[in-house]
Amino acid sequence: MTLKRLGLILTTALLPAAANAEVIAPKVMVIAMFAAEAKPWQDNLELPNRIEVAGLPESAGTVACNADLCQMTTTMGYANAAASTMAVALSDKFDLSKTYFIIAGIAGVDPRNGTLGSAAWADHVVDAGLVHRIDDREAPSGWTSQIVGLGAKAPNEKPGWSAGTEVFLLNPALVQAAFEASKDVELADNEDATAYRRLYTQDAAKAEPGVMVCASVSADTYWHGAITAKEVEEHVSLLTDGKADYCMSQMEDNATLAALQRGAQAGRLDFGRVAVLRTASNFDRAHEGQDTAESLAAKSGGFASATENAFRVGNAFAQKIIAEWPSFENGVPKP
Repeated sequence: MTLKRLGLILTTALLPAAANAEVIAPKVMVIAMFAAEAKPWQDNLELPNRIEVAGLPESAGTVACNADLCQMTTTMGYANAAASTMAVALSDKFDLSKTYFIIAGIAGVDPRNGTLGSAAWADHVVDAGLVHRIDDREAPSGWTSQIVGLGAKAPNEKPGWSAGTEVFLLNPALVQAAFEASKDVELADNEDATAYRRLYTQDAAKAEPGVMVCASVSADTYWHGAITAKEVEEHVSLLTDGKADYCMSQMEDNATLAALQRGAQAGRLDFGRVAVLRTASNFDRAHEGQDTAESLAAKSGGFASATENAFRVGNAFAQKIIAEWPSFENGVPKP
């Protein structure tokens, strides 16, 4: 037998396996950032299939799936979020052309807008890290903020140039559909969170947790405190011409969205099917009379409720998509 004929036989023998490799087409892909966010999804849903994807981190190297829904974990921070999301978006193991993405994780909340355990679907996602920054101890005396827009010369000036991923406006129809599907979900709460929220004077902070729509703000730096929060709020308003109402702070979403946008540009997915959900595990600032460093280190009781509520609220929308797939298959149905 010639080497040429042997090579032809071996190549032909390999073809059926490649041709029969299963490509998974989930109706919903849930993106969590770390294990505690992923756990409620994996504990409450049957996700028996583990799909290994090249490029995922060793600690979260598989995507858990059933016939309709998959759940992946990026691990924390911008670099991990972008790299992991891109690995899945470009993987030939998935057909994501009609998949709805739900980014579901915890966050800090502005006490004027929500409380521990509250859930927020994002209409805008804004990057608070792509900025110039000069410490107050070195800044001009008239400056009111350490945050200066890229290419700007002073706070509250419009940026002079852009990286292109500072602001994402998510599909309004999808945001509304997500809110309507989940607004009446019973949210988890606990005595520790109830006691801690009573220390705040803001009405929203003292209220029971609920579901809302507002803006989510990303930064690789886990910032905390009323001064920084005010600067971030002003920056968000500047970048969105006052259209975004800041309520949630987190560490990944602009990076995740940038990767999904690249996936859409590559023809792998539909960016109009991407939703962002964040639930409040902590307040973004101290309560009256509390030291900011003490607030940062405080055990507010919100973590357990937030991880559970990210599942409850996100899954309510996921299950609606799955149950009403004929309506969602070709895009978000009109109200």
